[in-house]
Amino acid sequence: MIDPYPILYCGRNFSSEDLSLMRQAARDCAGLGVTEIARTICEWLDWKRPNGQLKNHECRLLLERLQHDGFLTLPPLHPSGRRGPRRVSTDLDTPPPIHATIAELEPLRLALVDASDSRLWRQFMERFHYLGCRAPVGAHLRYFVKSGHGQILACLLWTSPAWKIAARDQWIGWNGQQRARNLQYVVNNGRFLILPSVHVKGLASTILARAARQLLQDWRQHYGYTPLLLETLVDAEKFRGTCYRAANWIYLGQTTGGTRTDRLRQLNPRTAKLVFVFPLHRHVQRLLCFTDPPALPSEDME
Repeated sequence: MIDPYPILYCGRNFSSEDLSLMRQAARDCAGLGVTEIARTICEWLDWKRPNGQLKNHECRLLLERLQHDGFLTLPPLHPSGRRGPRRVSTDLDTPPPIHATIAELEPLRLALVDASDSRLWRQFMERFHYLGCRAPVGAHLRYFVKSGHGQILACLLWTSPAWKIAARDQWIGWNGQQRARNLQYVVNNGRFLILPSVHVKGLASTILARAARQLLQDWRQHYGYTPLLLETLVDAEKFRGTCYRAANWIYLGQTTGGTRTDRLRQLNPRTAKLVFVFPLHRHVQRLLCFTDPPALPSEDME
């Protein structure tokens, strides 16, 4: 068995002692199952979100990585429950076309997707978004955008940010330690889909502007802290990021073609991405370089 080694994962440094504890938990608590082992480790190491919830999902991914590296052995998965990625049906009726103005669709409403809506959201994303539907890792919120008449116009996904983006990190000006501590204050727009049946001039930029305002409140309610910066990566071969530019997002440059999974040491080269950010505070760069950004009253937010 290999010796423990310090690592940085999801913005947290794990010492050799921490990793030895994980190996001990995997061995001594094997009867609990992988999920309960992850929860136990989070309790022992106080690995939590700002709202106090355990980061057991991130911990489980780390345990699987450590098992792949030969550092520890996890118990086999229990046969009950769903195994592997969830298959998403794309057997949907084509929505009727919508040709209207934004004024005719008001009041637009951004509705958080709950358990009853989850299947439909995933079906829309799998059928109509070129990247399909993947289970997000870490903190995330999903939305339907609906018209005043209840018609579904668009789908949004906000997720944990990319670990490293050179253009973003240079724009913020933080060092590795500051990024590891404060990356949670950045939220990534991982998916944005306007249904192909919807033809409304200016709708995409309008949604982005309203979503940024609503996300502040919803993210704070769900995760116990207020984001300071939004980011997104746009496929440079397919899009120009026109709606982000129209919604006053800042274009920072292009990636070098790496992926969000680089931090897991999985190299799957892809096309370069256009990097856009949207500050939620007028002093966002300075705040993200603090040791710990303070809790900010809403009137300080953009």
